[in-house]
Amino acid sequence: MKTLTKLLAATALTATATMATAGGHGEKWDMPMAYSASNFHSAVGAEFAKCVTTGTGGAIEIVTHPSGSLFPGAQIKRAIQTGQVPIGERLLSGHQNENALFGFDSIPFLATSFDDSVKLWEAAKGPITDLLASQNLTLLYAVPWPPQGLYFKNEVNSVADMEGIKFRSYNNATSRLAELTGMLPVTIEAAEISQAFATGVADSMVSSGSTGYDRKVWESLNYFYEVDAWLPRNYVMVNSGVWDGVSDENKNVINGCAELAEYTGFWRSKEYTGFTLQGLRDGGMTVGPASEQMVNELKEIGVTMTNEWLEAAGEQGAAIVDAFKAAQ
Repeated sequence: MKTLTKLLAATALTATATMATAGGHGEKWDMPMAYSASNFHSAVGAEFAKCVTTGTGGAIEIVTHPSGSLFPGAQIKRAIQTGQVPIGERLLSGHQNENALFGFDSIPFLATSFDDSVKLWEAAKGPITDLLASQNLTLLYAVPWPPQGLYFKNEVNSVADMEGIKFRSYNNATSRLAELTGMLPVTIEAAEISQAFATGVADSMVSSGSTGYDRKVWESLNYFYEVDAWLPRNYVMVNSGVWDGVSDENKNVINGCAELAEYTGFWRSKEYTGFTLQGLRDGGMTVGPASEQMVNELKEIGVTMTNEWLEAAGEQGAAIVDAFKAAQ
């Protein structure tokens, strides 16, 4: 039924588009994105942009800027908030230091499958939408990454083997994971991954097969361990002041395009999972499940990190986790 509803919404978009008024001069919306143009998130974003541009009859033209070419990933959210750009995409868990709620999708071993990721998002969508609204941001859509695994240059079979390894971090959760495993966290944006590994700035990371495939990390790393730690999300949001100035007709078009993008992005993420893991193998990497010892040790660390997040997120965080568990 959900699939049918979304498909009907996509069909309705065609009719809605004919209602959109393109009178006057069209607006150009620059849309910064942190990941490469070949990444499926960026591809979905480009399709969303085209949908909006076409659907509004050119009244709003969205132009995407992938690979952090307009703003580095860490600056995108602030750029939208302050009106430097009207719209953009960001991994919100990278802003967990602002508010713990932004890290709900990076709690280790809480939601480890696509189905659970949907349930967790349903539990968190309301609070996240309200939090963004308080920061002058209007949420349009969100798409999950494939499950996160561990990349290493050398073989690793236990947490003890991780001691002293330089580890690429991209949010509070990954930095804390590094600390608890004895690794050394180094903050590296997605666009800088290839260079960081090639120059030895980092020798490991936790990320999806998608990121590793897009950045050809097999040129520097040799092992990918499937641990399915979490499925973080990318979010597309618009400056609320800009959004308030959009006509109701064009808001309908944008929301229709956003719904279609979220639906498409979710299924593309699922399909991309197996494809990219095979791509890592084809590149020469050893890809497979982590050892039982390492999984058990990581899950113990996950319990510690979950408790820390719940303490930081307070009642709202506990309500999200409780609602998620009730839906399982």
